[in-house]
Amino acid sequence: MSSFTSSPYPKSESLKEILVSSMASGVSVYLFLIIFQPFGTQNFNHPYKLLLLFPYCVIFGTAFLIVNIFTYRFTNWSIGAELLKIIIILFLGSVFSYFYNSLFLSHVELSFENYFYMLLYSLALGIPISVIYILSRYIYLKSMHENIARNISQQLSGNPLSIQPKALKISTGNAELIIHENDFLYAQSMENYCTFYLLENDILKKHIIRISLTGALQQIETTSIKRCHRSYIVNLRKVKIIKGNAQGYKLVIPGTDFEIPVSRTFIPAIIPQLQQINN
Repeated sequence: MSSFTSSPYPKSESLKEILVSSMASGVSVYLFLIIFQPFGTQNFNHPYKLLLLFPYCVIFGTAFLIVNIFTYRFTNWSIGAELLKIIIILFLGSVFSYFYNSLFLSHVELSFENYFYMLLYSLALGIPISVIYILSRYIYLKSMHENIARNISQQLSGNPLSIQPKALKISTGNAELIIHENDFLYAQSMENYCTFYLLENDILKKHIIRISLTGALQQIETTSIKRCHRSYIVNLRKVKIIKGNAQGYKLVIPGTDFEIPVSRTFIPAIIPQLQQINN
């Protein structure tokens, strides 16, 4: 069970994605309440019933937004982390919902016992739906990415590594690096520095230069050298194995022991490019 909960799981990669998913989460809660009317909602009679239920949309959408912004920078996201995130969202949403329901709808005395019932309602409503969604999304994405990765890897294994030599020049205010496209493997960004990895005579070498990844890409981007992640640039012609999981893809280059991640935002550009370059 622990190995399953530690399985990679995709998370929001941009603030725009978080905002859209938060709005969708809130709307989903609202639609569920007005369509199925659970937990006595059907007995709540009021001429403005639909309007009075709408704040639950705002409440759970806001809870989703707060927790996702807090976890935005976390790495190595897993199913277990996603489930824990959902529980925290439901807990936070239940707190806001309890005060709204007690102060504006039911007008009942605030008490821990009444809140406990609200918490149970939130968990009973949210956990089953969330678990079904998380597991179905995990199975679908994992299967799709693994199949695509397997097919591309079969194509990559039969193609030569070499390309027409081309000099790549990387210049900063006080440093300059000239490398050949045949030797370049990938670059990794670390704050204000970039580490460039080269393979010369089967020996892995690296050079560190004070430059942003965007600045480096502007100088060395070609048809095969592309950005695949907010922290990585890769030479697609050097990729010989591609691995897929629920989060997306990882690229493997011979001569290195590191798997280069591909962000979901770059998948639509990188995967077709890999297929085109190696065909």
